[in-house]
Amino acid sequence: MGSSWLWFEEDTFLLLHASPVLPPGAQVCPEMCPWEVLAPLCTRGSARAADCVTPCKQSQSRGPMCIIFFKFDPRPVSKNAYRLILAANRDEFYQRPSKTADFWGNNNEILSGLDMEEGKEGGTWLGISTRGKLAALTNYLQPHQDPAARGRGELVAQFLTTDMDSLSYLKKVSTEGHLYNGFNLIAADLSTEKEDVICYYGNQGDPEPIVLAPGTYGLSNALLETPWKKLCFGKQLFMEAVERSQALPKDVLIAQLLDVLNNEEAQLPDPAIEDQGREYVRPILSKYAAVCVRCPDYGTRTNTVILVDADGHVTFTERSMLDKDPSRWETNTYEFRLQS
Repeated sequence: MGSSWLWFEEDTFLLLHASPVLPPGAQVCPEMCPWEVLAPLCTRGSARAADCVTPCKQSQSRGPMCIIFFKFDPRPVSKNAYRLILAANRDEFYQRPSKTADFWGNNNEILSGLDMEEGKEGGTWLGISTRGKLAALTNYLQPHQDPAARGRGELVAQFLTTDMDSLSYLKKVSTEGHLYNGFNLIAADLSTEKEDVICYYGNQGDPEPIVLAPGTYGLSNALLETPWKKLCFGKQLFMEAVERSQALPKDVLIAQLLDVLNNEEAQLPDPAIEDQGREYVRPILSKYAAVCVRCPDYGTRTNTVILVDADGHVTFTERSMLDKDPSRWETNTYEFRLQS
């Protein structure tokens, strides 16, 4: 079977896969799968996305495209200040199976959601343990990925269960980075007795991990602090909320951070995203260029806010989509004190 090309304005193109010509009576599906250049086709009169031929739904190889903002200060001057404030979105196919955050592991010491995709079970995108280990993952936007690469979610789960410190773990990961598609990994050791340490490694950047200085950071689907417009915009909103944090009740701060994570204002134009994602990202750029991504089959499924105060008290709030329906959400909060 051959392929034919359908051209649109501004040089955006869609590949009509496995058909030499557009079949009689067929049309481009109005609910096109958002993360695939291969265009789905519908027969005339079909109004359901389930009737479309959507190659990306079969492979779903693109993976989550998330965003994280965090500020940490191991020794806050004020007793009312937080050592860590983190706000993160998980963007994923709505139909990909996963579990919402709960405690698991030896002695139920790890708190995270879990991926339940076949072959990737047990991986996660963000988690924290009562021992003070925290890790968070984003994927690196790439037009082409290796479908045989290892699941990146295991990198977070393995750190949460290991006895290795964050820097040693990331040094180990850096020697195995070639086994995975592009990723960014934050690993932290939070200790009330010692000083908190947060480290970063991205397998598309420098060969060695780095220890981060206290401060405020943003991470999306390029390297740490890459100034994509949506990252800069979201980081500014995050910093404004953080600046008010000491004067706000905790529940109000969490609500304001959730508002940041659910901002759908597209930050366009952004040549940096287009240059990195090329044809893969152009068809859905108007949706992807926002902090909160909202497409018919794909988008922000989980908001997470983590607060760690000066005494090591952790507040973990997760807002999760219900039943693949962007209009239905549930919010759960867990609280505990770090053991270290």
